[in-house]
Amino acid sequence: MCVLLVTAVGSGCAAEPGKPGGGAGATGTTGASASASAAAPAQGQGSPGREDRKGEAAGRERDGDAGSREEGGREKDREGERADSGEDRGRKRAGEKGAPAAGPAEALAAYAKRVKKIQAARAAAARRWGLRQTPLPAPLPPDEKPRITTRKGFEVDRHKGLPPVFTTVPTKEKIVFLTIDDGAEKDPKLLRMMSELQIPYSAFLSDYVVRDDYGYFERMQDRGVRLHNHTLTHPYLPALSYAKQKAEICGQQARIEKRFGKRPRLFRPPYGSYNRDTLRAAKSCGVKAVPLWAAEAFPDHMEWREWDRDLHPGDIILTHFRGKAEWKGSMPDMIRNVMKVVTSKGYAVARLEDYV
Repeated sequence: MCVLLVTAVGSGCAAEPGKPGGGAGATGTTGASASASAAAPAQGQGSPGREDRKGEAAGRERDGDAGSREEGGREKDREGERADSGEDRGRKRAGEKGAPAAGPAEALAAYAKRVKKIQAARAAAARRWGLRQTPLPAPLPPDEKPRITTRKGFEVDRHKGLPPVFTTVPTKEKIVFLTIDDGAEKDPKLLRMMSELQIPYSAFLSDYVVRDDYGYFERMQDRGVRLHNHTLTHPYLPALSYAKQKAEICGQQARIEKRFGKRPRLFRPPYGSYNRDTLRAAKSCGVKAVPLWAAEAFPDHMEWREWDRDLHPGDIILTHFRGKAEWKGSMPDMIRNVMKVVTSKGYAVARLEDYV
């Protein structure tokens, strides 16, 4: 469970691979504290174990061994096309310039037809991957992104002009956002599962655990996933000087741009810990916003920041690239758990970058 302490101190999360535990405690103004809760009870019927074995067996047949780059061949192209042909491309087509003129009713009917087709594919994928319910479709994103402001209690001294720090995106839609941190576990089944289910997510990467296999994250990017900044070496930033914080943040900005072709706009400080120097450094490196989280997902439970231990419209969900060596389950197990909670509560997963 992560507890966020702001200004001089941030949250203390479970230790990263090869890193010490969460940040040291200190006093300071904070948002609501996190408290643990068991995940929502299982919904629906079915045999997750049997279906999962079918999905994973099919996956092994397609992808070969976990570390193989052969996944980047025909399967990558097919799944990349499948991800592109999902809701995101459908949304773009609805307003595509140069398309034949159509009235609002025709455009809405065409969009509904696309959503129905996507949901049919999702339903089949959900059965293969052992999900007890089919993930719900996200609504169209707004024409204009909402104005993001710093959550009350998460400010630093003289915060004006610095990137906003937030745990929830302002929206009335029943949507949440899935984000995955660091990059230690590189499970090829996660790429296949998320592509087949067409569930959007965002990755916040630390170079020290990513650099042994940049190709894995290139394949992730090919499937439409945005790659963001989580520092070079995952330090506890408030303990560092401004210059060292800037080196960590700007260094990872440059590394991601060089390796993946695009400089991130979003940055998440390790352990959720930051001070004014962190935000000043982030701004100088081109960071526009600092998304934290309202809930954290594990293979066997959820942890919550809010007092009611529940989801809310626009909540950001954190999880990590982890495997059975550190968790009670695999990354597909984690996805099954978080989607059980999200779907049973009537929420869809939307793309964070469509709103921030």
